[in-house]
Amino acid sequence: MDASATIDIDRIVRARAGKKARFIPRFATRWLERFIHQDFINSYLQEGRTGVDFCEGTIEKLGVTLQVEGRENLPHDGRPATFVSNHPLGAIDGVALGGIIGRAYDSHVKYLVNDLLMNLKGLAPLCVPINKLGGQSRNLPQQINAAFGSENHIIMFPAGICSRLIDGEIRDLPWGKTFVQRSVQTRRDVIPIHFIGENSPRFYRIARWCKRLGIKFNIAMLFLPDEMYRSRGRHYTVRIGKPIPYQQFDNSRTPTQWAQWVREQVYKL
Repeated sequence: MDASATIDIDRIVRARAGKKARFIPRFATRWLERFIHQDFINSYLQEGRTGVDFCEGTIEKLGVTLQVEGRENLPHDGRPATFVSNHPLGAIDGVALGGIIGRAYDSHVKYLVNDLLMNLKGLAPLCVPINKLGGQSRNLPQQINAAFGSENHIIMFPAGICSRLIDGEIRDLPWGKTFVQRSVQTRRDVIPIHFIGENSPRFYRIARWCKRLGIKFNIAMLFLPDEMYRSRGRHYTVRIGKPIPYQQFDNSRTPTQWAQWVREQVYKL
């Protein structure tokens, strides 16, 4: 077993802290290990699954069941497509779609994801790392162009972060326009997906207070491993809509307006 494939929170925290690491008490990192369920996660990572098998195995490990509606809408005309979905859970929805879509297309799929997920070696083969910060951000347009110019199907969550509680409903924030622009440029049809599910009330309370206090760092994101753990044994519904031809994204709307239009169609599924 490759120990580097597992998660060691104490090592990660101390490496990031640098010279200040000596001031971090061990009990603090032990608490964090328990909070993110490090032992549970590592027990799965030790199985060594990768790619689509990693996604399907995660669902199995958690005992999650999925009802997939609209499989007949998955295109099989030989052209790569762009799959866009709402992002209610922040973790389970991602691996679930990787398993569903990846299995349908013999693993010829790629996520556009935060580069931090490359630390999950089992998931890394399906990822195109996107780093919006630091020096690597200069290469962001080239990375996105390369992904859309490939023969792989692309999976995206255009909101960028998982859904929030908005006016009493679990909804994505406004979607980014990149998927519209790149799909038109590379002649990819867009397949809308509605993933039905929600996190715990605690998650939305934390996100709401961060917004009220003006905290820009996405603290709620730190709770996603625990939210995934809490999803054990749950059932979710995935609805796949009919492909939207890339030609539909004409000049009658701006790319940003088209992105919100697709978002609306997702919630109508």
